[in-house]
Amino acid sequence: MVTRERQSAFTEIIRAVNSTLELDEVLCVVMDYAVKLTGAERGFLMLRDESGEMITRTARNWERESIEAADQAFSHTVVQRVIESGKAILTTNAQEDIRFENQESVIIHNLRSILCVPLSTKEELVGVIYVDNRVRAGIFNEAKRDLLEVFADHAAVAIENARLYEAMRMNLVEVIKLNNLMDNVFASIVSGVITIDHQNKIMLLNHAAEDILQLGKTDLLNQPIQEALLPVLGAQTMQRFMNSIQCVQERARNIIAKELTYDSELRGKVILQVNISPLKSSEPDQPGVAIVINDITENKRLEAQKRLFERMVSPKVIQQLDPDQIKLGGERHEISILFADIHGFTQFSQSVPAEELVTILNRYIACAADAILEQEGTIDKFEGDAVMAWFNAPIPQEDHILRAVRAALEIRAAVQRLKREFPESQHLSFGIGIHSGEAILGLIGAERRVDYTAIGDAVNTAKRIQEQAVSDQILISEAVYRQVKGEVKVREAAFIVAKGKREPVKVFEVVGFFNG
Repeated sequence: MVTRERQSAFTEIIRAVNSTLELDEVLCVVMDYAVKLTGAERGFLMLRDESGEMITRTARNWERESIEAADQAFSHTVVQRVIESGKAILTTNAQEDIRFENQESVIIHNLRSILCVPLSTKEELVGVIYVDNRVRAGIFNEAKRDLLEVFADHAAVAIENARLYEAMRMNLVEVIKLNNLMDNVFASIVSGVITIDHQNKIMLLNHAAEDILQLGKTDLLNQPIQEALLPVLGAQTMQRFMNSIQCVQERARNIIAKELTYDSELRGKVILQVNISPLKSSEPDQPGVAIVINDITENKRLEAQKRLFERMVSPKVIQQLDPDQIKLGGERHEISILFADIHGFTQFSQSVPAEELVTILNRYIACAADAILEQEGTIDKFEGDAVMAWFNAPIPQEDHILRAVRAALEIRAAVQRLKREFPESQHLSFGIGIHSGEAILGLIGAERRVDYTAIGDAVNTAKRIQEQAVSDQILISEAVYRQVKGEVKVREAAFIVAKGKREPVKVFEVVGFFNG
């Protein structure tokens, strides 16, 4: 019979065992009370680990002190039998118990009183409680066995609760770590990221989105996106944006690289590139949307500058240039230089309104520029109604002289075609001069402002030849003619006296190609 006082004491013990959810604390309390309830000298509590192996989790003595690992000797035979049978084992004197005769651990460690009971939850054995006394026999009896079994049932529940709590806490720690990681990743993304729910309310956004849109989280979170962004994008752009979002929601398809343009008071024209994708959800009828925003304003500006540069230098040449290798200074190169100048332009400009004059001039200059770039030449500069270009640099061209002549003939042909669009009063023509020789090519100027240009006597000579060419005339130097005389039809022209030259310069007028 269990007295009322003992029952009350047992209730207090169970309450103490369940007073904490810290697993290590629960194990120590369980072991201390198991030793106290049975009058044991010491006790061990073992639990299965994740691999199923039974591991000693705590070892305590009657003074409620942890037992050092070197002193943790007990009967593994007794423990193993309890594990295999799932039933308690009691021996009042292991030294004389025929069940354990010849067991080395019992003999070597002089084990006497032993009591071992299973720890089970939901009919599954999760561990054992083992207590013993190495000095006295007859310490344990069936009453203490029954009491320890009841205690073990309660202890098993407390231990399982503590293990569940520990697992939940570890999961929570991992979730927090993952959440912090995601926050860090989210914050470090250079693209703006916004997610909205099925009601178009903003759920999440990162710092990049705030910077791009120049709005704070308080202005955006939990707000309908059309209301939050309307002051930034303006009515027309916002409507286009909402139409795209609605399209994604209805069709569950991505919209990639959509461009939105709006005017900012601080920045002027702003261009955004937007990707819109449906969010995966367990509620297919209530789709959310993820929006990735990139500010491509600067990229667009650079692209425009590149397109402008491509109108001066052949794209094939640009592709082969390494900007990091371009330095101030020059190098000597063999090049073919072409000068083209519109004849009579000064007089023509006095009779035409300025706006109309610029339009006409650009059409004629475009004929020259297109012809030069088609032959992969480099346009050095436009000087009013004149164009200077060269071939064979910065990329070597074995046929650079022929390329210069082809460009000149195409300029003349393109101008003839252009004249068909203009009234006779707007008919203009180029005079073109070509020379080939050595020149210094490189970046001339300062760090903040440079020109990639050519200087030298060959350049000056080409300019002087061009100055002698009349309308629709292409003049080439003798140096050029020697390289192309087998392919180009020419007729001799008079010697010209070039400024800075001691001797007259012999030139030839290009008629066309032999096979053209």
